[in-house]
Amino acid sequence: MTASGGVRLAAVNAVAADSGLAPGMTLADARALVPDLVTAPSDPAGDAAALERLCAWCGRFSPWVATDGADGLILDISGVAHLFGGEAKMLGLMRQKLQQFGCNARLAAADTPAAAWAWARYGRGGVLQGFGALHDLPVEALRLSCELSDDLKRLGLRLIGDLVKLPRGPLARRMGHGLLERLDALFGRREEPISPRLPPAPWRARADLPEPVCTREAIDHVLRRLLDALCQLLEREQRGARRLMLHAYRVDGIVQSIGIGTSLANRNPVHLFRLYRDRLDGIDPGFGIETMLLEASDCEMLTGAQTVLPQAKGDRPAAIAQIVDRLQARLGHGAVFRQQPVESHWPERSLRRAPPFARWHVTSSPASPRPVSLLPRPEPVEIETNAAGWPSAFRWHRVLRRLSRLEGPERLAPEWWRDGLVVTHRDYFRAEDAQGRRYWLFREQSAWFLHGLFA
Repeated sequence: MTASGGVRLAAVNAVAADSGLAPGMTLADARALVPDLVTAPSDPAGDAAALERLCAWCGRFSPWVATDGADGLILDISGVAHLFGGEAKMLGLMRQKLQQFGCNARLAAADTPAAAWAWARYGRGGVLQGFGALHDLPVEALRLSCELSDDLKRLGLRLIGDLVKLPRGPLARRMGHGLLERLDALFGRREEPISPRLPPAPWRARADLPEPVCTREAIDHVLRRLLDALCQLLEREQRGARRLMLHAYRVDGIVQSIGIGTSLANRNPVHLFRLYRDRLDGIDPGFGIETMLLEASDCEMLTGAQTVLPQAKGDRPAAIAQIVDRLQARLGHGAVFRQQPVESHWPERSLRRAPPFARWHVTSSPASPRPVSLLPRPEPVEIETNAAGWPSAFRWHRVLRRLSRLEGPERLAPEWWRDGLVVTHRDYFRAEDAQGRRYWLFREQSAWFLHGLFA
């Protein structure tokens, strides 16, 4: 990296560290110590992206994962360590996998995030039993500023144990309350929340496979098992899924995620698998998938009576919802929608896209009929008038259309509270040509526009 004083080392490996090199050293000094030093330009953006990918991969161990600075990750493993045989075996598995990826990592597990951070960077790593071993760590393990750490060392306070022996009042007056807050966070007397990379889903099902799977048949089989387990969990809690996310963890550390959505709450595993069936073609198993995780990130209440498909002829919302879900699975999320009326004077603002089964209520309706199709924006047209000054024909897309009927005008005032006083009013006309085609024209000052087409 380039800093004051020239090019400096941003990071060093273990061999370079043993040779006396350290981050922050100038490149000239480093080459004086190690003449055959091999260097490469630093890439902070690439490092951050790699850390984000590693953060996503750690989702196979815990739903509560976050990046911790520029070089660390932190996981809340409360309630999940037993799935891997305990904290020690969980750390061993993580270390083994990271080494396979070519990553050298220091891992630690402790009762507080601050203790885990300190034990990983300044301690022996592994599972920390109690807080006693933290007393022998340097004050830098408190995650203090460089200035505060230097001040403590000048006073002879080099270890955390030295600070613990001192009374809190004089320590706070001399060094500030920030030091006491770090001590309290370290020993669990103060909460230190973790902001996860993604909000954890409370409804999940996971499959740790004894052997990595590579075929589509095996992936389908695992997904069916996950859907059955997740839907049973949702049934016990009388809920239905609106949004599902499948995560496939490959042996090479790549994480692939596929999401589906439903228009109504659903916990039918057959229907949900049908939505996933075409999307699974996008999964590349590589050298094999070793873990699959299915999450219901958005759920709604769903009673048992609602889960059965209605058989009555006039009661079809569940069947229609399944058709909508299949269309959206093929065409993409949001491809199926309904037009929802909006209270607005201006026609182009009177409708907006809404989910297919969204509820809506409008307190008023237009005074005259509206066309079934509005143009994306009003298009200018050339008008021919009769002796009375009314339109008798208009040219649109180079085609002259003779009018046989004209109704109007209907004056629409601008929404001055949104557009100001610059926009003028519009006079709308319903026009019909000799072939029976009907149009929605309007005049704004002296210009004419086509805004919509009637059926």
